[in-house]
Amino acid sequence: MTEFTKGIFEVSRDVYKNNKGSILRTIVYTIGHFAIAITVLMLVADVSFMIALTDAIVEPIANSVWYFVLDKWWASKSKKS
Repeated sequence: MTEFTKGIFEVSRDVYKNNKGSILRTIVYTIGHFAIAITVLMLVADVSFMIALTDAIVEPIANSVWYFVLDKWWASKSKKS
């Protein structure tokens, strides 16, 4: 393994270790959002599974980034109280 690759793995491990709770909640939220979005789009908008799947993946990825930022901010505020 190169020094660069080792560095990436170490940084990734540190990010995960320091944000484990937020990352796990974000993953669970994102998976649930995929399933809900596909179902709603197919039932309400009457689109095909592939179109619903595409939208259900792209849109929640943006939401999951937003949720992670919100969760980190929220957690930082609740520690001060």
